Amino acid sequence: MEGDTFSQKSYISNGRKYSTPMPESNPSDFLICGGTTYVPEDGITGAQLMAGGDGLTYNDFILLPGYIDFVPEECDLTSALTKKITLRAPLMSSPMDTVTESNMAIAMALGGGIGIVHHNCSKEYQSMEVSKVKKYQHGFVLDPVVLGPSNVVADVEEVKKKYGFTGIPITDNGKMGTKLVGIVTSRDIDFLLEKGTEGAQMLLSEVMTPVDELVTAKAGVTLQDANHILEKSKKGKLPIINENGDLVALIARTDLKKSREFPYASKDENNQLLVGAAISTREDDKARLEALVMAGVDVVVLDSSQGNSIFQINMIRWIKEKYPNLQIIGGNVVTACQAKNLIDAGVDGLRVGMGAGSICITQEVMAVGRSQGTAVYKVAEYARRFGVPVIADG
Repeated sequence: MEGDTFSQKSYISNGRKYSTPMPESNPSDFLICGGTTYVPEDGITGAQLMAGGDGLTYNDFILLPGYIDFVPEECDLTSALTKKITLRAPLMSSPMDTVTESNMAIAMALGGGIGIVHHNCSKEYQSMEVSKVKKYQHGFVLDPVVLGPSNVVADVEEVKKKYGFTGIPITDNGKMGTKLVGIVTSRDIDFLLEKGTEGAQMLLSEVMTPVDELVTAKAGVTLQDANHILEKSKKGKLPIINENGDLVALIARTDLKKSREFPYASKDENNQLLVGAAISTREDDKARLEALVMAGVDVVVLDSSQGNSIFQINMIRWIKEKYPNLQIIGGNVVTACQAKNLIDAGVDGLRVGMGAGSICITQEVMAVGRSQGTAVYKVAEYARRFGVPVIADG
């Protein structure tokens, strides 16, 4: 028929003559989809995949590719860690003594993730590791290391060994919030340390740069204006003082460079790097938590292979009552029922996984657990209804 897509034509194949409807345009259109633009359903949804009740690992399924209209540089991986904390890179380092202390936590935060400092140590050591991270890249440092005029050069060297920097403000009594009298930098003490004991015992009042020679900024200055002052003055540190001349904050020039090198770094509202810490559900870890809060920890992880316990539920409730603004990640869980109990107790995030890690032996020893693919799907499906983010552990 005139105008029909197909016409009756003869063609020869392998020496034989055939007569069959063939498309006027591309034969493959007819052979593949019968000459229509219909696209059949292909694959199954996540809900269909998980509806059978089987336990699936990541190797048991694969995502089908789709259509893209963007380049990799336009991808945004910003993800929720907890109800109030988001990360530019959805990665968190494990709270293990062979994995995360201050150096790893700093590296993770600079890259856009977060590190969780382990608790296989004293509370003093753990809180010190947290403090190192918070002081590493600090914007407005609200609690800088401060010394007094009666301290000696050796004290500055000790601070350098402990924290990795030497730009230290000097106040009249060696405490934050009191009158600024000067500052000590590496330029002030390097040659003195080479003189041995004599140089190391010199008073800071004799070697510091006095306050009248310093560039300072008044309290209330914005971070942008403070950074502009640093760039213009070419100084390494900018003390922030109030109308009485008391030291209230400090800004470091090195932070400007770090901000350019690590534009996706995970930071809090004070421009300090984010850091987490792990604790157990034991009663004596309440004192550990107090030390961590004093050090400035942003989120705590209740480190347990079985999160659905009365011990963890009670600890969550106590933390929320004592430190209502502190973010809590509970776990580990692998079922919606487990997740419900922790969500009801007040967690801000959940760790999912039981026996999924390469060196984890929970499933072998305890004969409990769940395939990680199914565990993540089922817990996330439930937790999302309450705005609680999920972390795939292991």
